[in-house]
Amino acid sequence: MASKAVVLLSGGLDSYTAAAIARAQRHDLYALTVAYGQRHAAEVHAARAIAKALGVVEHREITLDLASFGGSALVGDGEVPKDRALDQSSIPVTYVPARNTVFLALALAWAEVLGARDIFIGVNALDYSGYPDCRPEFIRAFETLATLATRAGVEGERFTVHTPLIALSKADIIRAGLKLSLDYGLTRSCYDPHPDGSPCGRCDSCRLRAKGFEEVGVPDPLLEPQRPQRL
Repeated sequence: MASKAVVLLSGGLDSYTAAAIARAQRHDLYALTVAYGQRHAAEVHAARAIAKALGVVEHREITLDLASFGGSALVGDGEVPKDRALDQSSIPVTYVPARNTVFLALALAWAEVLGARDIFIGVNALDYSGYPDCRPEFIRAFETLATLATRAGVEGERFTVHTPLIALSKADIIRAGLKLSLDYGLTRSCYDPHPDGSPCGRCDSCRLRAKGFEEVGVPDPLLEPQRPQRL
């Protein structure tokens, strides 16, 4: 019998792949998408298409105004950097304060209501932009919090936060998705898309994505004629 899993579904390449892996592991998927005031809101529309493609049991969308706090270029507080040298030793202005903590807390709440004990999130600690809430230490700490902060945990149940991509390169993530026959044309990754929704090709997310597809040796279905610069 399949077990329930809450999957955080942003509409990007990583969350799509993580959710597909959960499905391949025979979980029934309950997808959660958060519209938090991000300037790249096209990813919310992408999440709807992805949820449909994955055949999730239920897809919930929550609106949460993290933009009212500011603190990140992704919510309009400053400009999204372009063509920068990627340096994982520094935290970029695209970091959204406590975002994954908030998202996982929401997923945990829904999981407890559903009776689910598995949560999937597409965080990655290898090809990423230096975010502190994408690290294995953070995930382990959240699992401890989940045990202490819930009735299910106090009664002896254990929540597991699955991070199937955490140690993979972007190329390895794409390879895993292609093996699962995923349509990456459904996804949106750009931090600062053009008005028509097409990727800028110059932000960290675009360049990491382009690097991954180039290493795999397959075209990115979202790329316009211009290609993002090499890293």
